[in-house]
Amino acid sequence: MTRLDGRVERGNRTRRSVLARTVEIASVEGLEALSVGRLATELGLSKSGVFALFGSKEELQLATVREAGRIFAERVVRVAEEQPAGVGRVWRLCEAWLEYSRGRVFPGGCFFYEVIAEFDARSGPVHEAVARAQRDWTAYVERTVAGARDAGELREDTDVPQLAFELVALMETANGIAVLRAEETAYRRARVGIAARLRAAAVAPGKIPEADGENK
Repeated sequence: MTRLDGRVERGNRTRRSVLARTVEIASVEGLEALSVGRLATELGLSKSGVFALFGSKEELQLATVREAGRIFAERVVRVAEEQPAGVGRVWRLCEAWLEYSRGRVFPGGCFFYEVIAEFDARSGPVHEAVARAQRDWTAYVERTVAGARDAGELREDTDVPQLAFELVALMETANGIAVLRAEETAYRRARVGIAARLRAAAVAPGKIPEADGENK
């Protein structure tokens, strides 16, 4: 039993090591860049050992999407949920997302921005996993905005899906421009835009922190 437990733990460690590398590769080069041979060479593992962990390239891609989602939840969602429901949580969620991109949690910026562009017009399980991750994120932003409205901090007539769409659009545009141009001005502009949209919808606009550079 002890020997079996040891093999299982070694397998789990190897799996974690492989996924730590696959999310890095995919965020820059896409999920199609993943291969058992490449991972075995880079990590000093046997091809058979890597293949045994996942069974197919598709499962490797799906496991990579799941791992990226886990990391995203830790670095963005859990940070926002430290704030009580309200406009402060909405602002913190956007700040955490921009910091996730700016801080290059994944080398290519937002992991999902990269793989959505890669799989948006395809079909199959990987497309479905990526689409589900995007829907889940949008739904979470909408729930966070709705929570602020229900807490009385956003106007009752706030169009929740529309505001959530605009916030996500500002964040994703900042990520795309910053990664492409290797500069951070877009993050400041996104913060200014997010603050403006939240103030326009807020019952008490003064509760929205001033974004860097707003009055410059």
